[in-house]
Amino acid sequence: MDADLNRMKELAEKLKEASKAYYSEDREIMSNYEYDALYDELAALEKKTGMVLTGSPTMSVGYEAVDELPKEAHGSPMLSLDKTKDRDELAQWLNGREGLLSWKLDGLTIVLTYRDGELQKAVTRGNGEVGEVITNNAKVFKNIPLRIRYQDELILRGEAVITYSDFEEINSHIGDDGLKYKNPRNLCSGSVRQLNNRITAERNVRFYAFSLVKADGVDFENSREKQFEFLRQQGFDVVEYVKVTPQSIADAIARYEEKIRTYDIPSDGLVLIYDDIEYGRMLGRTAKFPRDSIAFKWADELSETTLLQIEWSPSRTGLINPVAVFEPVELEGTTVSRASVHNISILRGLKLGIGDRITVYKANMIIPQIAENLTKSDNVEIPQICPVCGGRTQISAVNDVQSLYCVNPDCDAKKIKSFTLFVSRDALNIDGLSEATLEKFIAKGFIHEYRDIFHLDSHYDEIVSMEGFGEKSYKRLIESIDAARSVTLPKLIYSLGIANIGLANAKVICRHYDYDLDRMRNADVEELSEIDGIGEIIGKAFADYFNVPQNNERLDNLLGEVNIVKEESSGEQTLEGKVFVVTGSLVHFSSRNELKELIESRGGKVTGSVTSKTVCLINNDITSSSSKNKKAKELGIPIVTEESFMKEYLEMDI
Repeated sequence: MDADLNRMKELAEKLKEASKAYYSEDREIMSNYEYDALYDELAALEKKTGMVLTGSPTMSVGYEAVDELPKEAHGSPMLSLDKTKDRDELAQWLNGREGLLSWKLDGLTIVLTYRDGELQKAVTRGNGEVGEVITNNAKVFKNIPLRIRYQDELILRGEAVITYSDFEEINSHIGDDGLKYKNPRNLCSGSVRQLNNRITAERNVRFYAFSLVKADGVDFENSREKQFEFLRQQGFDVVEYVKVTPQSIADAIARYEEKIRTYDIPSDGLVLIYDDIEYGRMLGRTAKFPRDSIAFKWADELSETTLLQIEWSPSRTGLINPVAVFEPVELEGTTVSRASVHNISILRGLKLGIGDRITVYKANMIIPQIAENLTKSDNVEIPQICPVCGGRTQISAVNDVQSLYCVNPDCDAKKIKSFTLFVSRDALNIDGLSEATLEKFIAKGFIHEYRDIFHLDSHYDEIVSMEGFGEKSYKRLIESIDAARSVTLPKLIYSLGIANIGLANAKVICRHYDYDLDRMRNADVEELSEIDGIGEIIGKAFADYFNVPQNNERLDNLLGEVNIVKEESSGEQTLEGKVFVVTGSLVHFSSRNELKELIESRGGKVTGSVTSKTVCLINNDITSSSSKNKKAKELGIPIVTEESFMKEYLEMDI
């Protein structure tokens, strides 16, 4: 009994730590597979001993809400669902009745309250008893109706999610791989709980209703399906579902299983609920689970394979991530041969060794993970030197999670941000060199300084054989590099990553010195500071950069690879010395950046904030109460529409 009790305490602590990391801190310290295994072991021990420890994860229903947002108690507890991986058990659970089988979406559960047909309140699930009030954020979800026809109090629950395609799109605009979001659920959790709902609005959060809590006076004919139909009629997107019987449920599960391979909305299983509302209510609930519904989790497809090596992948933060490379196996219809091990703590917990027999799976049928190490030889050596720079490494613990870091401040891998800027659209505009690709090339020693990018063709054999590359990708990359050899001087200056020097500032300095690079490089702080719109801080940063011999040497090497072309002008410098601010969406330009470039080509300047020097604020929503509009009105700065600006300042016919 003592051994069982000690094991229960150990399991409870591990599970609580993992739950806190996942739900409250948006980080992952163990795989879903490992969490489920530990949870099931704890539940079995509790059943065996007849004991349940205080605060046991089998009795709690979530983690405490964070303090950044107001808290509010739910009118009725939001319970977890009992779960099974047994398909036959679902058919037996129906007990001869009809049920609704739907996706179990993997996002953040939200409770919405409407009164008088308007959204009054949105609260997160929190710990099931108390959640966080996120009403302002919910109002900018992509598909939540702000007004509905039903006028009495309506309360419903649903899942806030971010689709895989939106997740990938958002990550594609983050140059630093170390700052990319790990998965859609983490991104959604952070987006929903923002203090500034403008950030939420940019994340394309969607809401799918899965339960009606209250709608008095409506006859639903004792049917959950009728409730779903009612919610649809009010303008809500409802979680996809199908009506099933004990005889049809197996085929329905098979169809979901096929669909999840390409389903754009994150899902970690299915939910089965009785269609008969009164029957479900009659069953009541346990301390943790309602008895009218049950969750089905996919049985992970496991494959056994052999660990071939551990690759150590450095990043710009100095973090060196272990990546398991194993003999290729088929999982969920695709071939996989690699899986992230995440950190030293997980690597040591798995006791990995080269040649070990391991089982691998795809978490939620998508992300390759190691499930178990069958042989546990524990012979992987932690590198003492960085694979990129040869500098010393050290193991550091953050929140009790051990990770490996390179401590050399001059490590090439830490310069990844500067290379990412160098190839970005407003700089050299080289397609095919994402931050992830740059990290791989730097790790292999292909790139040490900017000019090396123009000689990647000397590594042809290695590049075309790399994972994710091939002949076509290589050819496109080289074509993009060759096209980048012709560059304007402002873009070249911006590409160097000089502190405080954006493309607009680079253009101002270049125009002031008549595009004479030697004069610019030799300018002193006082001279630069006198340029209108530059000032002392920017001038000092520019001068300091060119006072470093190594920076001039790297630029000279780069100049041997590029051809500086004259910046095209779209007309006379009619906006010379004028400052504008652009905000909101545009109609005649594909982006604010396109309008900004046109203004700058006419000699004007575009800034991010309204000041007394601003000539006008360009905003198609003149009546909005945005901070820029308020500031413009306070200072007496004209607010003009896009078309008015084009007619009055650009003299363009609309």
